Amino acid sequence: MKVVYVDNNATTKVAEEVKKEMLPYYTELYGNPSSMHTFGGKVAKKIEEAREKVAELLGAIPSEIVFTSCGTESDNAAIMGTLECYPEKKHIITSRVEHPAVMTLCKNLQKRGYKVTFLPVDNKGRLDLNQLRDSITTDTAIVSLMYANNETGVIFPVKEIATIVKSRGSVFHTDAVQATGKLDIDMKQNNIDFLSLSGHKLHAPKGIGVLYIRRGTKFRPFLKGGHQENSRRGGTENVPSIAGLGKACELAKKNIKEEQERVKKLRDRLEEGILKAIPNVQVNGDRENRLPNTTSLGFEFVEGEAILLMLDKLGICASSGSACTSGSLEPSHVLRAMGIPFTYAHGSIRFSLSYYNTDEDIDYILEHMPGIISKLREISPFTQYTK
Repeated sequence: MKVVYVDNNATTKVAEEVKKEMLPYYTELYGNPSSMHTFGGKVAKKIEEAREKVAELLGAIPSEIVFTSCGTESDNAAIMGTLECYPEKKHIITSRVEHPAVMTLCKNLQKRGYKVTFLPVDNKGRLDLNQLRDSITTDTAIVSLMYANNETGVIFPVKEIATIVKSRGSVFHTDAVQATGKLDIDMKQNNIDFLSLSGHKLHAPKGIGVLYIRRGTKFRPFLKGGHQENSRRGGTENVPSIAGLGKACELAKKNIKEEQERVKKLRDRLEEGILKAIPNVQVNGDRENRLPNTTSLGFEFVEGEAILLMLDKLGICASSGSACTSGSLEPSHVLRAMGIPFTYAHGSIRFSLSYYNTDEDIDYILEHMPGIISKLREISPFTQYTK
């Protein structure tokens, strides 16, 4: 069966160049990078080379890069590490549209006595920066707001947010898991204290992530153990995946213009083709200020899960939102926070592309989408109420 993969915000294909970079560290250079012998030293050198490549993509200093297991660990480490540094502060600010990696942690911290402000967004998924400014108090330990939303692709103005947060004396963390490799990021040009990224969102393997920690920022390790990562993250390093992430960051830096231009054109052609061919469809989120690869579309009077099942039978891989919350029949918390009408939110799906997608992929989706929606609306109980 033909497979058209347009679920790249959930995970990406591991690039062949990345796989090739990883293989020697499974079979030939398998030493422990913390060992004193030369064999282990060769492995340690590769970790530092990868650290430099990650830093180069982010416009950072290599010493500011800490390797973790995933974006979730990085998010948790930034927030929990900051709270340990400022035990007298009991207030956290985040948004109602964050990824579960941040949202779930903050709700858990509420149960432990912390006050959490969940900032609302408007119907296009945008924050009110004046409301953010007014929410920061002397008790605010950290503000954690995502760089770009994983479901709608809406981009938050993190550079401006960081300036506001720092001017009020708090720490700022951003989950940049979806933004890294798609948007130009230069840590020398902003005041972000912590930034999280995940390898499997930019064609590296699963199980590897990064926490950027700005030089001079207070931090206590989330995983306490050995002296690895300059004593900022205990545990023997995942060397093959670190090597792969370094190569993936090198490729991302090389391919970012293609991501921003050719992939955006593919996304726009898909979106415009669907809007033209199918009635009662809306784009969820700010169409002007979003990731170049992402579109969230709400189809009125149908169920998103039913659309996905029919697409799956044709080999088309899309999603209804975050893979971390799949299995729920409720509309996503992101769309609910945006106030999307239930009849659209319940029928929303996300297409997220990568530079591996082609014009033929878009043609295939556009060929089948009108028939799928028409068939589902014929049997939809929602449609009956509108007749």
